[in-house]
Amino acid sequence: MTTQDPTPTRRLSRKQKLVAGLGALVVLAAAGTVTGVAVASKHDTPEQRTAATGPAFDPNASNADSRVRIDQVPAAVKQLKASGFKPVTPGTLTVAVSASAPPLAFLAADDNSTVIGEEADIAQLVADGLGLKLKLVNVSWADWPLGVQSGKYDIVSSNVTVTDERKKLFDFASTRQDLLGFLVASDSKITSIRDADDISGLKLAVSSGTNQEKVLLEWNKELSRAGKQPATLVYYDDTAASSLAIASHRIDGFLGPNPSSQYTAAAGDGKFKVVGTIQGGWPSTAPIAVGTAKGNGLITPVHTVVQTALEDGDYAKVLTRWGLQDEAVKSSQINPKGIPAGVGS
Repeated sequence: MTTQDPTPTRRLSRKQKLVAGLGALVVLAAAGTVTGVAVASKHDTPEQRTAATGPAFDPNASNADSRVRIDQVPAAVKQLKASGFKPVTPGTLTVAVSASAPPLAFLAADDNSTVIGEEADIAQLVADGLGLKLKLVNVSWADWPLGVQSGKYDIVSSNVTVTDERKKLFDFASTRQDLLGFLVASDSKITSIRDADDISGLKLAVSSGTNQEKVLLEWNKELSRAGKQPATLVYYDDTAASSLAIASHRIDGFLGPNPSSQYTAAAGDGKFKVVGTIQGGWPSTAPIAVGTAKGNGLITPVHTVVQTALEDGDYAKVLTRWGLQDEAVKSSQINPKGIPAGVGS
């Protein structure tokens, strides 16, 4: 169902800067791969450029023109019409996304306003399949729940983990597995973080209102009950800012989505390393999903688009484009099993 060649038209040079979010992360990558995504130099052959995982990605606004595109999915269009759902803007799918963490969602390097990344690409698939234009709205991660619930945004596509609490207010269609990664400075004495004991006394960055925050808060409770020093949590709005804090040794590390942590480690000119991964809903597991307001009728046609793209191979092209193919789901589910209420809280 692909109607547009997903191969980007530009390539990263060896010393091209990638600006993400509010801070600048300079990428000094030799030809090779970044988090499984090929980073090509002008000296590479076409075969080298597409080796391992697929084409190199373009960090500029032109990346939006290279997204995987699909035709309308007739069944989904029919379901949308039958649902009675009316987009906030007629003929347009308005999507909330927090552009703070490559390769999931971040701002283009050349205009600092165009949202690109895997979550933007998933939103494009959904909009195409529903026969709607796509409008991405960059919001802070903490602001999407009220915006979606109130109807300001039609859906959210922003690395949202399914939880039982969220399912009370939102409907979900799963799109990816959920893993979290601990990022530290490459010269840090920290070699492994697997459980609560490993974070005792550390100063760790985490995003407010996320499941990773809940994990760290729960681990701190375990430490306090055991009479051990809990970790100090510090809050940043984007990965780039926390990465700069790690590099300058103002903090010990950061817990965030594993794709972002792996990307930063690979693209950080040797300044960072990942020292452990855990399930996003530790100790439970749950998938990443796109979501919409509870009971508004939109989730069924959205799910139909995602499942169709998965079956036709377009979904796999999106994940491969960003080096996230290892986090692919075998099928999309509506309101799958989520993290139980109270876990990590």
